[in-house]
Parts: sequence; structure tokens; C-alpha cells
Amino acid sequence: MGNSRLLRALSDAGVTRQEIAQQTGVDPKTVERWITQGQRPYPRHRFMIARLLEVDASELWPDTEGSARPEVIDLFPDRAAAPRDLWLGLLKSTADSFDMLVYAGLFFHEQEPRLISILRDKADAGVKIRLMFGDPDADVVVRRGLEEGIGETVPAKVRNSLALYRPLAGHPGIDIRLHATTLYTSIYRFDDDMLVNPHIHGLLAAHAPLLHLRRMAPSPLFTKYADCFDRVWATAVPAWELRT
Repeated sequence: MGNSRLLRALSDAGVTRQEIAQQTGVDPKTVERWITQGQRPYPRHRFMIARLLEVDASELWPDTEGSARPEVIDLFPDRAAAPRDLWLGLLKSTADSFDMLVYAGLFFHEQEPRLISILRDKADAGVKIRLMFGDPDADVVVRRGLEEGIGETVPAKVRNSLALYRPLAGHPGIDIRLHATTLYTSIYRFDDDMLVNPHIHGLLAAHAPLLHLRRMAPSPLFTKYADCFDRVWATAVPAWELRT
């Protein structure tokens, strides 16, 4: 049985099967099977297709059995497995707020060399941006590198990040702070979507799992991580209040 919802959405959006194949990186024959045979794409592909067609994935695959919770859109075995388009697509579609909780987070800047200008443009468009980095002088930040087996390198990575983000200091709508808490999870929130990178003792963050969450009703996981961000934010201090 074919997927008439997907076929109609393609027609409404003026998107071709070939464009879907190119965006998702699959063979056009696979796209054809999604449409004519009703085969279900992987969760990450469903997300990309829904984004491209500007509809909710549940409208295209209403009978798809979700993961353990409907708010879990996708789960990657490690952060590096998440496609670059996921990160950039979420950031570029953010309209209200973007939050980031990390120690250094250098990889995010490496995903998009124009990240600083994108964040500046987002803030100018009214997006509220809150960025939290680890205090490079905090013992917990030094300890993280030792636990990951990379020596006392994390503070240097944090300082590199601060240098990269320094042009955003004082920009309206952008608040950058330092925290000295044990980082159990890196959090990236894009409006009602969130990428959560739980940390595993002895592993680099890039090798730890990544969850893609979306706020729904109810969304206990999303809420827990959002509350976690706010608790850490309440204890953090302006990044350049201590270093001028």
C-alpha cells in the first residue's frame, strides 16, 4: 500500500522524488518505495523529508510506531553519526531561542565556519541566544580531560571557543556565560527541538550517544533537560566579567 500522504505533500511542496533522494542521500528507487509501497524511512530521513516539505513527520507517517517515547525523534550511537544537515537545519530554522550548554563545544563551530555570523543574524532577527561554556579555571573542567584520556587539554579548548565567540560579546540578544558544574550532558536547544549528548565516563563527547528530542504534550525528557539548562544557567557568570 502506497503512502498517499507523502505523495500529496510532495505535490503541494513542488518537490521531486529526485530532490528527496539528494537531500536524504538515498537511491531514488528507495524514495519510490517510500511512496508506492509505503515503506518507512529511517527516523533521520523522516525528519529531513518533513523539514524539506515543511510539514510535521506525524502527518506523513501517522501510523509509525515511535521509539520509547514520541518525543524521541531519533537516537544516534554517537554524536559524530548525526548528519551535519541536522545541526544546521535546526539552527537555521530557529525562530525564538537557541540555548547551548557545553564545556568547549568546538565541534559546533567546525560544523559551520559562518556560525558566528549566523548567530549574530539570528539575534538581530529577534532570536534569544544563551551560550554556556565551562570555566577554564574550574577544577571540573581540568578533570574532564583527564577522565577522557586527553590530559589537561579541555581548558585550552574552552579558551579557543571563547576566542571564537568573543565577537558576539555584548551583542543584543546574545548572552554568553561560564559555568563550573560537572557536565553530565551537553545540551543544544533549537526552539522546540533539542539535541542532547549524554556523557560517558572515559569517552570523548563525540563518541557518546546523541538524542534528538522534540517538545510535545507531554514531553518529560525534553522538560528535564530544559530544566537542567536553566539550573546551570542560574549559577553561571558572564564570560567576560572575569576576563576582560
